[in-house]
Amino acid sequence: MNTQDYLERIRYQGPLTPDLETLQALHEAHMLAVPFENLSIHYGQPIVLNEEVLYNKIVSRRRGGFCYELNGLFAWLLRELGFRVTLLSAGVANQKQDGGYNPDFDHLTLRVHDLAGSDWLVDVGFGDSFRLPLRLELEVEQDGADGHTYQLIEEGDYWILRQRDGAGFEPQYRFTLQPRALSDFNARCHYHQTSPDSGFTKKRVCSLALPDGRLTLSDLLLITTLQGRREERSLSNEQEYVATLAKLFDITI
Repeated sequence: MNTQDYLERIRYQGPLTPDLETLQALHEAHMLAVPFENLSIHYGQPIVLNEEVLYNKIVSRRRGGFCYELNGLFAWLLRELGFRVTLLSAGVANQKQDGGYNPDFDHLTLRVHDLAGSDWLVDVGFGDSFRLPLRLELEVEQDGADGHTYQLIEEGDYWILRQRDGAGFEPQYRFTLQPRALSDFNARCHYHQTSPDSGFTKKRVCSLALPDGRLTLSDLLLITTLQGRREERSLSNEQEYVATLAKLFDITI
């Protein structure tokens, strides 16, 4: 890995000391620079969970990706900078299952160890989610720097990440602290690329955090959220879609 090229990709010019302040700055920079997107699935580009392949896609070709790609590559960068990182398997909350969760390995998230007296939940691959790492501490409400409050609770063998929704909390995903390897996610990654039951095969999505909101392109629907105000605009055709990807997300397929 050329760490300098990666840091330029996420427009990061700050300190590189492996401490909490650096982790927070890298996390937010990544969210603001690298889109969450599933376009490879819709353009016949196989997603291979290999660090060198992911680096070529996200850094060299300036693309985005989904959780396995974004968090898998970010973990490599953090290790290169001296952080201790563990890959964790998670199951995303599935409202269609009446409060249930998708299977393990449905999502890849990260644990960064021993900074400022704690371990941290790190995730640059869950789309519209917390922009700053969350302390791995139960029952504590934490500001995600994205306009939402988060809390971790424990149920059996699982930790549950919850986001405040009105007066209560809604589950986002559940995970264990068992260390995983990137290759452990191959089967579920293949499922999300090929199964008609996967949300990723149903429509194209490209989404990027802004300093005061978020841009999302969902098929031909462009959603702009700024300071809590949401606007939607339908694109007219595929030509405008391609032009919007290039202009707003700096992505060329």
